[in-house]
This record gives sequence, C-alpha cells and structure tokens, in this order.
Amino acid sequence: MRYWHHILLGYALLLTGCGAYQEVLKSKDPEYKYEKAIEYFNQEEYVKSQTLLDDVAAYFKGTERAQDVLIYLGRSYMGQKDYNGAADYFQSYIRNYPKGKYITEARFQTGHCYYLDSPDARLDQAVTNNAINFLTQFIDLYPESPYIDQAWNELNEMYDKLAYKEYLNAKLYYNLGTYLGNNYLSAEITARNALKTYPSNSHQEELSWIIFMSKYQQLIHSVESKKAERWQDADDEYYSFRTEYPNSKHTAQAERIYKDIQKRK
Repeated sequence: MRYWHHILLGYALLLTGCGAYQEVLKSKDPEYKYEKAIEYFNQEEYVKSQTLLDDVAAYFKGTERAQDVLIYLGRSYMGQKDYNGAADYFQSYIRNYPKGKYITEARFQTGHCYYLDSPDARLDQAVTNNAINFLTQFIDLYPESPYIDQAWNELNEMYDKLAYKEYLNAKLYYNLGTYLGNNYLSAEITARNALKTYPSNSHQEELSWIIFMSKYQQLIHSVESKKAERWQDADDEYYSFRTEYPNSKHTAQAERIYKDIQKRK
C-alpha cells in the first residue's frame, strides 16, 4: 500500500509541476517568464528554460537584458547537449555584442561546443576544424583567461584527431599496396605530411613506422632501374626510425626487416 502511495504522490507532484510550467507559459509578463527561465535553468530543466527564453527574446531585444537572454539560450542548449545549436547562439552573441559582458565566455564556449560535437576521426572533420579555428582565436585574444588551459588542451586534442585521421589514411594506402598503382608512395607522402602539419601529435611513432615500411615495400616491388635508389631510401629510413624511437615496440620487426634490406643490396 505504501508503495502505491509513493507512486501516486510522485505522479501528483509531476502533474503539479507541469501545471505550474503551463501557467508560466501562458503568462503575459516577460519579466516573470525570464525569471522563471533562469530558475528552470538553475534546476537543470533546460528545455523549459530554453522555451521561455525563446518566448521573451523578441521583447528584450535592444535592452541590456538581451545579452542575458542570448547567453542563457546558449547555456540551455548546452545543457540539452545540442552543441551545434548552442554554438549558433554563442556566435550570435559574439556578432551582436563584441564587447559584451559575456564575450569571453561566448568565444570560449563556441570553440568548446564544436570540440564536444567533433565526430569520430573516420568521419568528416569540418566540425573539428571549426573547433580549431574558434579555440585558436580564443587563445590569441584571451591568453590570461581562466579558460586558457582547457582551451589549449582541447585545441591539442583536435589537432591530434586530425593527425590520427591522416594516420588512418596512410594505413589505408599501405594496405592497398600495389593495387592500381604505387600506394606505398601515397602512404609515405600522407604520413610525412601528417608529421609536418601536426608535429606534436601522439601518433608520430606509428606515422614514422608507416614511412619506413612503405620505403621497404617499395624496395621489394622495385624495378631494377630504381632498386639502388630505393635500397638507399629504405636503409636511411631504418636508421632514422631506430634513432628516433630506440625503444619502439616495432624494434624486433625493424631488425628483421633491416637484415632483409641488406640482402637486397
């Protein structure tokens, strides 16, 4: 009996809460709606907060409170994990209030939203590039901001994701081998470009390994006229890799390959 009492009580409270919100929605008082929107936001009821803020946005346009409405709309969308929608509102704030009281937050949160919305490395990285652009702008403009360490960490993570995408592309070329052409050369070029473009990425060793393996495979599949040149390339790349990564997990395999390289001289 007590169990059902609690269920019925909870249901009654839910209905009461919904009824109270409906009364707020029906109100003709924008100030009251705004105050309730902030209350709902602080209670983490972000959909209700966003809906009320949308209702009063036009009324407060051109007033001091318009800044608050816009920034809370961005925050409310973030609370709903609609990061693309939140970024739109933060960018709107930047356009309308370039010297506004929330400008530092708006600039950081725009980049942060794109960071949170950045997809898997195998997918299109337009959003990741947006995150990089806005985080870079923020770092340039506000080097003393309390957000600065987080901005740097997120920026580096986004660069690392792009480097990983290039690693996956290089690996794909390598796995294609000699199918419809010299894909080992494409693998090498892609990996080298990634190392050049993202010099501090966490995939450097694997990118360097692909370069070495690609040089080795090009030697194996070489025509006689290019064999001497490709032997030298593979030999040089072995020493480069071993010098750069003396404790690599690939060391044993690298030694076996080096012995085979010497046999092909």
